[in-house]
Amino acid sequence: MVEAYTQICVRIDLTTGTVKKEKLDKEFCKNYIGGYGFITKILWDECPVGIDPFDPQNPFIVAIGPFPGTIVPTSSKYAVGAKSPASRRIGFGISSGSVGAQMRRAGIDLLIITGKSPEPVFIFFDDDAVKIIPCKDTLWGTDIWHTEEEIRNMFGDQRIAVMGCGQGGENLSRLACITNDRARQVGRTGMGAVMGSKNLKALAFRGSKPIKVAKPKEFMVKAKELIQLANGKDTIKYRDLGTPINVMKFNDLGVLPTKNFQTGFFETADKVSGETMDEKWVVKKTGCSQCPIACDHLCGIPKDHKDWPNVVSSVDFESIYALGPVCMVDDFAAIIKGVELCDRYGIDTMSGGITLGFGMEAYEKGLITKEMLGDNPVYKDGFNWGDGKAMVQMIEDICLRSTPAGDILAEGSRGAALKLGNDSIRYAMQIKGVGIPGYELKGLSTASIGFAVSVRGACHLRSGSYGYDMKKKYDRSKYDQAEKRGKDLMGMENYLAVIDSLVVCKFTRGIYHRGIPEVAEVYEMVTGIPMNGEELEMCGTRIHDLAKCFNIRECKFEGIDPASEDTLPWRNFNEPNTDGPTKGWFNDEKEFKKAILSYYKVHDWDEHGVPTEKALKERGLEFVIGKI
Repeated sequence: MVEAYTQICVRIDLTTGTVKKEKLDKEFCKNYIGGYGFITKILWDECPVGIDPFDPQNPFIVAIGPFPGTIVPTSSKYAVGAKSPASRRIGFGISSGSVGAQMRRAGIDLLIITGKSPEPVFIFFDDDAVKIIPCKDTLWGTDIWHTEEEIRNMFGDQRIAVMGCGQGGENLSRLACITNDRARQVGRTGMGAVMGSKNLKALAFRGSKPIKVAKPKEFMVKAKELIQLANGKDTIKYRDLGTPINVMKFNDLGVLPTKNFQTGFFETADKVSGETMDEKWVVKKTGCSQCPIACDHLCGIPKDHKDWPNVVSSVDFESIYALGPVCMVDDFAAIIKGVELCDRYGIDTMSGGITLGFGMEAYEKGLITKEMLGDNPVYKDGFNWGDGKAMVQMIEDICLRSTPAGDILAEGSRGAALKLGNDSIRYAMQIKGVGIPGYELKGLSTASIGFAVSVRGACHLRSGSYGYDMKKKYDRSKYDQAEKRGKDLMGMENYLAVIDSLVVCKFTRGIYHRGIPEVAEVYEMVTGIPMNGEELEMCGTRIHDLAKCFNIRECKFEGIDPASEDTLPWRNFNEPNTDGPTKGWFNDEKEFKKAILSYYKVHDWDEHGVPTEKALKERGLEFVIGKI
């Protein structure tokens, strides 16, 4: 056995209830690292081409890297993947908390779940034992916070780690996420809905196996150094105000998405700023397992609040921009309550908030009518911009599909637009079906490229492309130096593919001051597998290109040019920002397309974004040749 890797893959067919264990090959572990890499390879090998994401044979994959359970800072993370119900392309997400460590202590590196259970179940991994437990009358239909506590109470052990879907996943909302440890989510790409489609309520882990590293003396010295750095200047902003510090910074730059991305400036942004949150709403700062940073800011509504008394939820920038400025809501209590409902019922706050903003614009334009809202008195004035109470209620309506409007919006902004018609797709602010993160791309040219080409749909985490604009490396209003931008994006894509495969928190990517070569050293100390910086970077390139190839294969099946998906919403090219510092700005479509071609060229892809045969061979992807 390779140290740190257990090399154990557990396969479960929920249709038949069969459980099998397999040993992962050492070369597989080295070439694909873990997490995102494992998911990408399994999806390429085992997901039937063109399959509907809710088909029982869509593999639902849970994977960790080699670090959980060790003292590598921020290493207790896990990744989940499947063909995405949101994008119909590769879907995956990452969460922190206790799941990664307990999964490792139970001796598992990789889970592959197929089929559909005849009735709702959860699965308990208790060291070597795997139990599939019916829960139709106990857990199904309840929120995930309740589910977590009930499973722990069933076995009388608060150490049990639980990941599961809420009612949003059960009802197959394409916005559905997975929640663990209450405040941690596998957001984006609809992974909770894949669980729901399999009648799978939750996975629970309890492990007691020891965790070993290959070079303990060297590792302890290095790990302590990394922990000190994780407590230093590289991560101070996350400990202090946390990511909500971005609200005012982005507003001042004119890139805070507002009114469904009609502009990048929110006039009352100070009411939902990180500074206001810290002063008036934060009740506790906490961290995940194996994390010295403690970036999690728990916000509380007072017990005497007239609408939502005594509510506590974890609030970050992504939740604020989506449930706040995108919907023109500046009531912070409504944002706290909205986050709580998203976390409990199980939908992603980012895609959820963007869908809510789309819904408000659709209501304004008469495509969603008052009758479609149902008879709840909270909608007495309709579903209007800035109405925090209506926004909160619509989250519940989406998760439960309890009204015609909620049922439509449960499909996400792209799905809802396709149902509503009337050119509403023009203001569905999504890329490949996934809602755009908290960056108004009309004021961030490099980010507009990075988000457009992201393999999992609109995503700020695939290349950190916004950083090049924010730090003024490039002119954020132009598309000049396109080839240089493409090279920078490719480098970060490869690096972050490694980070997401290990799986460690991106907030600590900066503590590896020598970059990938230093990460490779830590990998070798933990696993004993020889690895240098060039090899590890090639792993990142291999993983990213294989994910791209998965998407191309799906496009080919659907008769779609893959390049046609690497684009921005209609609004970005045709409706300039309405006010603020970027008033009048828009994305120049002609120059944008040129920049995309430069990005392809840097990757050694053709004009359709398809990797050349030469590139595939160089990256160890010969098995892809002839299939895309």
